[in-house]
Amino acid sequence: MSKFIEGQDRSQGTLFPERLDDFVEEENPVRVIDVFIDDLDISGLGFEAEPAATGRPGYHPKMMLKLYVYGYLNRVQSSRRLEVEAQRNIELMWLTGRLAPDFKTIADFRKDNPEAIRLVCREFVMLCKKLNLLSEKLVAIDGSKFKAVNSRDKNFTRAKMKRRLRDVESAIERYLAQLDETDQSEPAPDDAGTLQDKVAKLREEMARLKKLEVRMLEAPDQQLSLTDPDARSMNSRGTGMVGYNVQSAVDSKHHLIIAHEVVNAGTDRKQLSPMAKQAQDVLGTKKLMVVADKGYYNGEQIRECERAGIAAYIAKPRTSPNRAKGLFDRERFKYIEQDDEYQCPAGERLPYRSTTIERGQAIHRYWSSVCSDCAIKAQCTTGRERRVRRWMHEEVLERAEKRLRRRPEVMLARRSLVEHPFGTLKSWTSSNHFLTKRLSGVSTEVSLQILAYNMKRAINLVGTRKIMETIAP
Repeated sequence: MSKFIEGQDRSQGTLFPERLDDFVEEENPVRVIDVFIDDLDISGLGFEAEPAATGRPGYHPKMMLKLYVYGYLNRVQSSRRLEVEAQRNIELMWLTGRLAPDFKTIADFRKDNPEAIRLVCREFVMLCKKLNLLSEKLVAIDGSKFKAVNSRDKNFTRAKMKRRLRDVESAIERYLAQLDETDQSEPAPDDAGTLQDKVAKLREEMARLKKLEVRMLEAPDQQLSLTDPDARSMNSRGTGMVGYNVQSAVDSKHHLIIAHEVVNAGTDRKQLSPMAKQAQDVLGTKKLMVVADKGYYNGEQIRECERAGIAAYIAKPRTSPNRAKGLFDRERFKYIEQDDEYQCPAGERLPYRSTTIERGQAIHRYWSSVCSDCAIKAQCTTGRERRVRRWMHEEVLERAEKRLRRRPEVMLARRSLVEHPFGTLKSWTSSNHFLTKRLSGVSTEVSLQILAYNMKRAINLVGTRKIMETIAP
């Protein structure tokens, strides 16, 4: 007898053939995918529910959606890999009824249904709400940069273009100087021909770059990406990565992503209000607290949140140039609301003087005419007088600062809330780039990633049976 565990004989027949269902356990997550998608009203979500009247019938949208959700849940995002898995993976055979679409059909489904797939992601958040997995009180908002399929060499900004043109010009000058030297020393004809060929290729590259520069300058943000036209160069941890800025709103109870958005803006300055309102709409609450880092600090955005009943907790960036120079910063000047004046560190009053419009905002200006006689003027300003600027709605920022002082623990919880989901999503993709191009395709891919993340998180929290019973009691 063998000392090892032996498998079954491949040629052994069975009296009763085994069913696919026998290979899928009752607690298998694939059953959640099956029940969840079968319960969806796909026509209401925007999928094409009726087959074409002519030609070969297509695959049912629910089957294609099951295929994709399973793929992203198991880190198989490529349409070509999904095609292979559908032919050999027993769980996928069970899920799709042994249907195996080709990779082009699989890829087209993702490309043709961006908004519908996004709504499926929202439907699962609504299911999480039924399961009582959301706090509906505190939401953390953050953004993270993800790589696009576009490489850095095929992205052009004004600075990059200037540098590349300069490098090509210097290379041409260098080769021309070598040609002059070879002419004087009477070199072999092959050497001169090689240098001339290099100069000709560099001049062709110069002409190509000049044409690209024209296209780049015509773009609204004066940036050009050749492979993925919507991808943009973004500063990520000190590197100029070409990609997209993925925004997420994470519920504080179980770190579930309740809202998301993909933008190609490199900063988060204008993302607070849209993300907070989207989270508020999903949760269906009139009052909500949101917390975000300093990158989201923007007066208009905080005001929009306040008007919607959303209390924003954001630390104010300390970037005063006066503090860097060793002078009094603006925090040393106290605003006297009833008199509409500021009081300086020396005790003098700075009355209101004028209002100007800067970047669409009304800015009030305050200054005093006695600064020249002040004993501590050298600590305050190097100009004739110290001027203080105040936004017309500055009280919004003052209320936000008071909120944060009363509850500093909210900021301490922010990092543990938002970094966890992004870290998980990036580990699933091995920090690789997106597979799709254009903002629409990337947004669809992110929706599938977040749907898979939320589904796996919910299964770990309450189990497959509880979820299936909630969907189909």
